[in-house]
Amino acid sequence: MTAKQDIRRYAANLRAELDGAALYAALGSAEKDPIRRDLFLQLSRSEAQHAELWRDKLRDAGIDTRHYAPSFRTRLLALIARRFGARVVIPSVAASETADQNRYAGQSDAGALAADERGHAAVLAAAAGGGIDIGARIGHSEPWHRSASGNSLRAAVLGANDGLVSNFCLVMGIAGAGSRMPAVILTGLAGLIAGACSMALGEWLSVTNARELAATQIEREREEIEQTPEAEQHELALILQAKGLPKPEAQQAAQRIMSNRPAALDMLVREELGIDPQELGGNAWTAAAVSFALFSVGALTPLLPIMLLPVRMAVVGCVVASGAALALIGFLTSLFNGRSPLFSATRQIAFGCAAAAATYGAGAILGSWLN
Repeated sequence: MTAKQDIRRYAANLRAELDGAALYAALGSAEKDPIRRDLFLQLSRSEAQHAELWRDKLRDAGIDTRHYAPSFRTRLLALIARRFGARVVIPSVAASETADQNRYAGQSDAGALAADERGHAAVLAAAAGGGIDIGARIGHSEPWHRSASGNSLRAAVLGANDGLVSNFCLVMGIAGAGSRMPAVILTGLAGLIAGACSMALGEWLSVTNARELAATQIEREREEIEQTPEAEQHELALILQAKGLPKPEAQQAAQRIMSNRPAALDMLVREELGIDPQELGGNAWTAAAVSFALFSVGALTPLLPIMLLPVRMAVVGCVVASGAALALIGFLTSLFNGRSPLFSATRQIAFGCAAAAATYGAGAILGSWLN
């Protein structure tokens, strides 16, 4: 006897696949480009075949599967596609496919559907990117677009900002409690070391887990190529067709690529999984070391004036040095947030100093209560 939760799962899967088939059919009817129209109709047929698997399981359980109506979202997207063209709704459909590509990951009775869904997500991503590619190339020739791609700079600035703000607030909180300068310095050093170690460990775990997940996915993709080469070749053809190749040429190219299994694996991993097999997310130890260093530099900024200046000037020096560092971080963030340097620096100073003032006040209140 089929469990109730399995029946509900079969029904949900059937509705999702039938919705997908109906939506792709609508996109195909609304698409004027013959290559893309054929692509959407192929996807519609694929989703309809997927639906039959769940329909059969429901029939075996004695459930009537004849009653089906497309969901409101499907009807709305189909209406928009017919009225304004398929390209208007493709980004939304691509985003949904990407979000749902692991729908069958934990369903052992889904068979090859999990791989098919990842392939469909890659196909839609390629189709959605068709009109973006030119704009992106144009954008990269302009300086304000180039600055937006500085992911390394962004990570460095945010890492240093974490150390600066957290230790600035910690030091001010202890100073507000009326502690002596040696205790403030000791607390600041402890905060620096603890925070830097925590950040480094977190970064190491993040990159390591990402690499392990990527390696697992690549191995699964390799197994699929070996076990179901025809299905993977079909997915490759769809991806190439989504990129603009006519169907016969896409099929020929996919056949040639599949004759070289390492090349096929490389392309499918990049297109379906969005993974660079040469990088796998970077080196975990390098990421941890960089994170440790950046956090330490930021955390040392409010601490140095307290360590070097006379006691009567230590807190003021801490505020001035931290404010200057906050302004610099604000200026650097303006390189990738599109705002003016003055606005970004002012905002950074305001929020950072407000947080430090709050902890200073909290320290003063708690210090007077505990003492």
